[in-house]
Amino acid sequence: MDNQPPLLTLPEDDMRRMAEKVFDLIVDHFAGLKDLPVTTPSTLEHVTEGLHEPMPTQAVPVEQLLAQLKIHVFDQMTHLDHPRYFAFVPGPSNFVSAMADAIASSFNVFSGAFIGPSGVAQIEVTTIEWLRELFRFPQDAGGLFVSGGSMANMTGLAVARHVMLAGNTTNATVYFSDQTHSSVAKGLKILGFQQFQLRKIASDATFRLSVDALRQQIATDRLQGLVPFCVVANAGTTNAGAADPIKELSAFCKAEGLWLHVDGAYGGSAAITERGRKVLEGIELADSLGIDPHKWMFQPYEIGCVLVRNREHLKNTFRFSAEYLKLNEQCAEQINFCDYGVQLTRGFRALKLWLSLKAFGVDAFRAAITKGIENAEIVESLLRNDDCWEIITPAQMGIITFRYRADGLDEPSLNELNNHIAQDIIYSGYAMLSPTILGSKHVLRMCTINPRTTYDDLKQTVGMLKSFGEHIEVKPIS
Repeated sequence: MDNQPPLLTLPEDDMRRMAEKVFDLIVDHFAGLKDLPVTTPSTLEHVTEGLHEPMPTQAVPVEQLLAQLKIHVFDQMTHLDHPRYFAFVPGPSNFVSAMADAIASSFNVFSGAFIGPSGVAQIEVTTIEWLRELFRFPQDAGGLFVSGGSMANMTGLAVARHVMLAGNTTNATVYFSDQTHSSVAKGLKILGFQQFQLRKIASDATFRLSVDALRQQIATDRLQGLVPFCVVANAGTTNAGAADPIKELSAFCKAEGLWLHVDGAYGGSAAITERGRKVLEGIELADSLGIDPHKWMFQPYEIGCVLVRNREHLKNTFRFSAEYLKLNEQCAEQINFCDYGVQLTRGFRALKLWLSLKAFGVDAFRAAITKGIENAEIVESLLRNDDCWEIITPAQMGIITFRYRADGLDEPSLNELNNHIAQDIIYSGYAMLSPTILGSKHVLRMCTINPRTTYDDLKQTVGMLKSFGEHIEVKPIS
């Protein structure tokens, strides 16, 4: 029995051979991505044919497993890091951070508590401090890394509930615009708020939260005995890239005794650039801020971040003691991140952002974000040079919305036409963009934040969209 190999292990030579094949697969992906179709539409039947199988009881050769993954998963997937993926919010990622994730996973790093002389905790402390500086939050601010923007928003709102309401949500109300991401309403529901407590304010003509409309709604609610406690501002909406007037909202919230949470999951990262900071003026005044580095800071999924103006509010909201956690409490100077958020066991998310910021330098990140802003402006200039296009919202924060126009078509028919255009370019495999609805108009939308997107990518995509529009036959509905 002593001569038997340990369970769930591979011989060293087999590990090295597998690692070589895996990393070849990864490098091939990064090197050849631009030549792949953005997406390969397939049916559920096709997917299950190659992957629905009995549970294995015996070992399967690694080479066979990697081949199965390549054929039935990676060759058939939608590449959100593709330079011509313009739908929703792309996830451009980068190779250095991908390697960091591989390292963190291989070492199976626990980052919930300090536990001894922990470089792991210090890297997260340091990286959070860098973000605090980049977003110009005060010295007393703190934060932690979470799974993404949804959890960052919910964490910030949980702190607001604790600080402003002491956990009592009875008749409390929270305010945000009709352009706010659905993760905010979902997080509030999880935190115990009822639908009547969520106040969705109609946005103005530029799709921004109106301070006047907000003021009127809060005054009305207070007269009815409700308890306004929080306003959520958008630092770049998903639909149109619009930024709410954060500085004005901050002054209003201070005067009214309200918590200001800024949802910067999409556009917040633009604040580290000169152009973005002008649009997001006042973001440093937020009581809490959610950002999403796996979007516009080019990290692999999953990494979000919440920053809170007073770090003690995080600890006061989430810290719980238990006998089996006494070891973590022996040194008050140590930061145990399990006391700052929901998770006790947490992965080493900080490593990928830390490593890539050091490998490329923050100036490279600033340049990459700026390029995403400029890409949308290039698309706008291409569209304005052709009368077949109507700009719905101009390029802002790396997003532009528009639609194809055809003579003699009514609004319902134009909506149908533009939905068909979006479907056709997706099925072509060349590019992918997502339609959305602004007011009553079904429009095309491009999010251009991938720094590896070229001018030719943008020009050819616009040209293909026009070609599809010219050849789709849609009759007037009315």
